[in-house]
Amino acid sequence: MVLPEWWGLTEYPKMRAQQLADLGYFAMAVDLYGDGKIAEDPKSAGEMAGPFYNNPKMAQARFQAALDKVATYPQADMSRVAAIGYCFGGGMALNIARLGQDLKAIISFHGSLMGVAPDKNSLKAAILICHGEADSFVKPEEVDAFKMQMDSAGINYTFKSYANATHAFTNPDATEVGKKFNMPITYNAAADSASWNDMKQFFEIHLK
Repeated sequence: MVLPEWWGLTEYPKMRAQQLADLGYFAMAVDLYGDGKIAEDPKSAGEMAGPFYNNPKMAQARFQAALDKVATYPQADMSRVAAIGYCFGGGMALNIARLGQDLKAIISFHGSLMGVAPDKNSLKAAILICHGEADSFVKPEEVDAFKMQMDSAGINYTFKSYANATHAFTNPDATEVGKKFNMPITYNAAADSASWNDMKQFFEIHLK
């Protein structure tokens, strides 16, 4: 299950779903906003994403609806479900896991970290965080707070950080979008490749 950036279900998450399919996974890019709505600029993206941050159960409900659709396909192994998410989608994947969704693993790429308070007794998914060290949206203070929160709750997680990687470092369009909207985001091919390999290794361990 691939959860998109705050722009909505653009070609980018669809491309990632195809790449996962090429690896042999049954993959779906999830339209969290519904009706294929795409944000045209950061203002509209923020307005569309905001309600999901305010009410994380919205994301869980729409994720479950997508999962119910996946379950109708005989190729899907519903005993081994994982989610990956990018930026907004990474934060939503993390929240869905912390809400107790029955997942084997979730991976957040340059996603927000704070949200639903973690509960060791309800959290089922293995967690991998892929974070850009130069991410000015997810600041070191948020990283420290996240680690403290997870450690205090006794939850195991894997945190990977990538040197010189900004927010949205996995998206090849990030540099152009950053220039267009004056946002501090840049594509980083090395960090993109490294984080994708980290994802593959994580899945090999947790989706056996």
